[in-house]
Amino acid sequence: MFPPVLMARVPEEPVLAIVVGLCLIVVMVLVLPFISKKVEENLELFFLIMGVAAVTVAGLWSWELVIEAARAPVVIGSAPIGIFQVVLVFGLLIHFFNRAFCRSILGVASKLGWRLFTFLLIFLLGIFCSVISIIMAAVLLSEVLAALPIHKSEKVKFAVVACFAMGLGAVLTPVGEPLSTILVAKLAGEPYHAGFFFPLHVFGAYVLPGILAVSLFGTFYIGRGIDLKHFSHEVEYSETLKSVITRAIKVYFFVAALVLLGEGMKPLIVWYIVHVPSWILYWINMVSAVLDNATLTAMEIGPTMSLSQITSIVMGLLVSGGMLIPGNIPNIVAAARLKINMKEWALVGVPVGLVIMAVYFIIMLPLFLGAGG
Repeated sequence: MFPPVLMARVPEEPVLAIVVGLCLIVVMVLVLPFISKKVEENLELFFLIMGVAAVTVAGLWSWELVIEAARAPVVIGSAPIGIFQVVLVFGLLIHFFNRAFCRSILGVASKLGWRLFTFLLIFLLGIFCSVISIIMAAVLLSEVLAALPIHKSEKVKFAVVACFAMGLGAVLTPVGEPLSTILVAKLAGEPYHAGFFFPLHVFGAYVLPGILAVSLFGTFYIGRGIDLKHFSHEVEYSETLKSVITRAIKVYFFVAALVLLGEGMKPLIVWYIVHVPSWILYWINMVSAVLDNATLTAMEIGPTMSLSQITSIVMGLLVSGGMLIPGNIPNIVAAARLKINMKEWALVGVPVGLVIMAVYFIIMLPLFLGAGG
């Protein structure tokens, strides 16, 4: 999400100890949250430890990295605003004005009907998160779902499906998310001269129908048995001021942890991942489910690549980011607000993500062939 400003120096040749150490960390990241209750309950701390371990094993510590990890959750580019402030301020506003907010959400849901409400919320957040930023869209989604008096299992489905839509839509402008910002910056020169609308031009034909398809899927997948009469009563707001502040702090450390983890994994990316064919890289980029997709973008994409290669790489990153909680900003925000653990997210996110990956793979076969495999 927020890669380090400086590209740390990675040894030119693979070092066996580093490779083995980083592979073990990847295995722990993918396995421990599902088998350990303590890890599951302290996911932010776990990822912070794994990030520190990865950077240590790779030998890539620097003051620049420490500063970047500390500032990434509170600063986006040169703007003095970040995910930490948005989550905290929006959480405080909802805390003090929750009755009016809940009444508004329930009123809109009752008037539109459940299916139309579901479709519009997912579709509009997916489309406009590239304008209002994925952070604002994620916080809005989380608070809306928290206000709905539906079972947690339906909230999990709603959150995961909506986050897939937002993960796709945020790429359409550099305002949406860091991945798109980095993409435009790296391709600003010859031969692409990428500008503000470059992502929309390149990815729009894939992303916009994808958002529509995900929204329609959500309409029939989420809350099929929900009776709108349940909207006649207000959900009880249970958050304390302490929990609002604690959640923002947890999000802060989660983002900082992913910066460290992404930096620590650079040797594997440089030595192995960037050299594989684009169609294989499309599937390998499922590591974006637990790693920083903006760092992967920074490492994998360059102006010497064909447009077909760039498209296939980015689409793999966009889709796979929705599979697990660490994969994208909205996942982290929604999981923290709705108290969704890794298992609950994965039970929905992994199968849905694999289906979307497979569909896009079939659609993009001509691109893979054009990119030389």
